[in-house]
Amino acid sequence: MTRLAAVLRGIAFPLGLVVIAQIAAMVSHLQSDTLASPAAALVAGAHAFADGSILIATVQTLANAFGGLALGGSIGLLFGILLGSVVLADRLMEFSVEALRPIPSVALIPVAMLIFGFGFRMEIAIVSFASFWPVLILTRNAVANVDVALYDVARVLRLTPLARTVKIVLPAALPRIFVAFRLAAGIALTVAVTVEVSTNPLGLGYGMMLAEQSLHPELMLAYLLWIGIIGWGLNFAITNAQRRLFARSPQAVR
Repeated sequence: MTRLAAVLRGIAFPLGLVVIAQIAAMVSHLQSDTLASPAAALVAGAHAFADGSILIATVQTLANAFGGLALGGSIGLLFGILLGSVVLADRLMEFSVEALRPIPSVALIPVAMLIFGFGFRMEIAIVSFASFWPVLILTRNAVANVDVALYDVARVLRLTPLARTVKIVLPAALPRIFVAFRLAAGIALTVAVTVEVSTNPLGLGYGMMLAEQSLHPELMLAYLLWIGIIGWGLNFAITNAQRRLFARSPQAVR
């Protein structure tokens, strides 16, 4: 019941804003090619669900977001473990990491278009680049900050570097690594929609752009609202999983 009350308190403010916007639209008799009332957006969203267009776009966006997250996150995890475990490798890669990390992922759109053209591969490549960095940085820090006593245990047990990483280092760093993937998941969705809005003719971002260009602001707002709901639901699911898995861990970030 406490969790439900917290959720209700969280949605009270945005719902209040929606009500105020609807009242303002009714009082002003809103007629515009660029704005629409919340009620009109809900009706347009219902039609988009009924004809399946928004569902198809959702599948496309989530496929790109999760595909890029899986690829970029996996590579980031491996590099993060390497840099966190081997001090020499961390020092050798420090300049490269700090030079490449600030590059905005959307700045790679022209390069990705030249290599992959339009479509899933181009978007997944850009999302992978964006997802790679938070996983790399947080995993490197998590592994580097594993308690030294655990390494002493590995030496006493005469574990190989691989066995030490799998049996001792990763379990100790897992709560912070999970936080890294939680952060990367939000970035992946944001970048996927951004690429679709700017370039790629797929997914929710492209659907929102088509609605805007065809002067259907109610449909554009419906897409925007649905993207926000997806983002909230994704974060809610990951946060709940984190609490269940690492409730007793002092390293878990809430």
